[in-house]
Amino acid sequence: MEPRASCQDAAPLVKRKFHVLVGVTGSVAALKLPLLVSSLLEIPGLEVAVITTERAKHFYSPQDIPVTLYSDADEWEMWKHRSDPVLHIDLRRWADLMLVAPLDANTLGKVASGICDNLLTCVIRAWDRSKPLIFCPAMNTAMWEHPITAQQVAQLKAFGYVEIPCVAKKLVCGDQGTGNRTWVSCMAGKNSTC
Repeated sequence: MEPRASCQDAAPLVKRKFHVLVGVTGSVAALKLPLLVSSLLEIPGLEVAVITTERAKHFYSPQDIPVTLYSDADEWEMWKHRSDPVLHIDLRRWADLMLVAPLDANTLGKVASGICDNLLTCVIRAWDRSKPLIFCPAMNTAMWEHPITAQQVAQLKAFGYVEIPCVAKKLVCGDQGTGNRTWVSCMAGKNSTC
């Protein structure tokens, strides 16, 4: 009788998809979330999931997001007893890369200060810093130019996170200046300045 092949030997090698976890916050730039997700899904081998803050939900329609969309309610509905899964830890383990786009001024301040009061900030606080975390600040120029913003961005960089910087152009509110996002075209590889 010949030895049986192990399951690994018998099964064809299936390459695991690269898991991208997108965090979206309450900046008007969240309008671009459907475009960002569809652009990411065009990249072969990626699996995408999204964590949204409650304020971000104002700027897009959930039915326009063709991937799993998590929010604060999911964290609390999932956990009932001591042995139940903890969603922010499960998502942190699942993801190979985290992209927070847009990162509004409020969440920027929370992350820089270590505050974790929603699903997204809990994932970021628990993030495995050996994995990349990319953040894309997006806010009005007056908010961007406040001195605390530079300090908070520097703090995130000190954590090892990577910034995709703002660009100067006309903002949704009509102001001209820094604060606008190019992250959709950057992430899709459609902008040569990234």
